[in-house]
Amino acid sequence: MPKPVFVLNGPNLNLLGEREPEVYGHETLDDIRDRLEASAAGKGLTVDFRQSNREGELVDWIQEARTAASGIIINPAGYGHTSIAILDALLAAADIPCIEVHLSNIYKRESFRHRSLVSQAATGVICGLGSLGYDLALEAMATRLKVAP
Repeated sequence: MPKPVFVLNGPNLNLLGEREPEVYGHETLDDIRDRLEASAAGKGLTVDFRQSNREGELVDWIQEARTAASGIIINPAGYGHTSIAILDALLAAADIPCIEVHLSNIYKRESFRHRSLVSQAATGVICGLGSLGYDLALEAMATRLKVAP
């Protein structure tokens, strides 16, 4: 079995299901984690699912992923628009695939959300499909890693 796929979640995602459900949906982050763990198992993968409100902790996890993960799925949340530190960490982890996920369509929101620094390091970007974006990212990661179903 390959190394786990790190699924990293940024600030305020711990409030999914409570915070602005009209934008982010009613599922909780635990719901998404449970679904991804089950789906990953069916694909011959494991996920290491984490969330932090602290930028430095996310940077530490990305650096850890360089040797401990087969790929990264990241929802950087607000840090995607502001964090050069997260971009730099992802660029240093360029040997493994990285898929950026946003629950909302960042291009239909406030103009400051239209640019994602993280996208500059990402293999691919999925936005605007709600929590389904995580499922699609895992599917793409499994294909990228050539894991047999």
